[in-house]
Amino acid sequence: MKRIVAAIVLAIVFFALTTTPSPAEDRPQWGEKNSRNMISSEKNLSETFEPGTRNAKTGEIDLPDDSGVKWVAKLGGQTCGTPVVAGGKVFVGTNNDAPRDRRIKGDRGVLMCFDEKTGEFLWQLVIPKLLKVKWADWAHIGLTSPPSVEGDRAYIVSNNCKVMCLDANGMADGNDGPYKDEARQMALDGQDPIEPGEKDGDIIWVYDMNAELNVEPHNGANCSVLIDGDLLYVCTSNGVEWTHKYVVHPEAPSMIVLDKKTGKLVARDDFGIGADITHGQWSSPAAGKVGDRQLGFFGAGDGCLYAFEMLDPKQTAGDKLALLKNVWKFNGEPAAQTKDRVPRDHQHDSVSYQVTANPVFYKDRIYLAFTQEPFHRMKKGWLLCLDATKNGDITRSGIVWAYKDISSCIATVSIADGLLYVVDFDGDVHCLDAETGKPYWVHRIGGDVWGSTMVADGKVYVGTKRNMFWVLAAGREPKVLSQIRMRDGIQCTPTPANGVLYIATNKHLYAVGK
Repeated sequence: MKRIVAAIVLAIVFFALTTTPSPAEDRPQWGEKNSRNMISSEKNLSETFEPGTRNAKTGEIDLPDDSGVKWVAKLGGQTCGTPVVAGGKVFVGTNNDAPRDRRIKGDRGVLMCFDEKTGEFLWQLVIPKLLKVKWADWAHIGLTSPPSVEGDRAYIVSNNCKVMCLDANGMADGNDGPYKDEARQMALDGQDPIEPGEKDGDIIWVYDMNAELNVEPHNGANCSVLIDGDLLYVCTSNGVEWTHKYVVHPEAPSMIVLDKKTGKLVARDDFGIGADITHGQWSSPAAGKVGDRQLGFFGAGDGCLYAFEMLDPKQTAGDKLALLKNVWKFNGEPAAQTKDRVPRDHQHDSVSYQVTANPVFYKDRIYLAFTQEPFHRMKKGWLLCLDATKNGDITRSGIVWAYKDISSCIATVSIADGLLYVVDFDGDVHCLDAETGKPYWVHRIGGDVWGSTMVADGKVYVGTKRNMFWVLAAGREPKVLSQIRMRDGIQCTPTPANGVLYIATNKHLYAVGK
């Protein structure tokens, strides 16, 4: 009898171990590590929830008891920094339209940090505007850079064009160095220093791209930093001046590499992008192993995708600045398929193509949307699957398949179970075969859409600026699971982590789940 009971117990244990969903995980950067694929292995995520009502007196969200929401935290007035979850904390970039510190008023970029379990506000880093370049830090845009977190360090590109290494614990464990001038950076120009407290951010080091490299962004500095060993790969956001006629500093780099421990400059690109930037630069780098080479992939402001050899991850800054070696280049202008030279147009009504989404590396291929300027209502885009194993100029040899039935598109793709999902700026969600590009369905959710799809737990999550949050079923047939009217517009990508779905609207951060 004892043997029978023991056998039953062992069978139950084996069944539990082999049927338990994949363990829940942090989400320490925007998209999957290196590949940037907008998917997650999280299970048991919510299909619907009740977003509550806004309290007219406090601006807070009042939730019913059965809302399905763990907690809601108040943000600024516009939020463009997709949430990141790591080490028991949730980080999100917003603006200062609803100041948490009465001493710090006015338009600023803000990185907020909350307790993952309770939503308790832990600390914030308030960042001044880049006032000396009037077109570089758009009014009320806030902090658009999702941090990349590793251990007790968070790396961001600030709205005032600086790469920063932050203590993930803020000032609660003291002011670590070598940077010690938080009091000065918290103050407005001409204002006396503001002494930081335990609810303020702690800066470890700063690299000023504007001061050191003459970088001048257009509209906003941004980048989800790519961490590789001891190195940080950063898009500088260098762009055109306010009239859109030319690039002020074409000699400035578009991609740099920093030592993550010291913030010292290790390398820069040598791709010759400079004068051909049509507007700004908003794509973040991806990486992947192609054969025996570790390659980085960068969508640049000249409408081209560059593949480059990544450095030894333990390389440090030397006496001579290293240059990133270009492996291949693809020109995303459709006209480049037949013309050797396609002129670039910097104007507001530009028909030139650019890259805003992040390239996604998947099975030796790169998936990326090239687009006309959606911010000024240009309408054309196309989605491409490229062969990442090529060399040289692959503009006419690198296309595996192309899909032209999308409008302008700033979204990064999601690839799961052989299917690709992407949402265009006008608000159409497209489902295609990732291998062949065969379209399966298109579902209209309505634009504008500033974020990307997130595929997890058999669901496709996506939000719109029209206050709508959609949950679709992943698969070859279109099916709407829920359509939720939020209290504010959504400009970020949803973030699944540790069994919870984080949704940042312009004014609030929702933690949805049990």
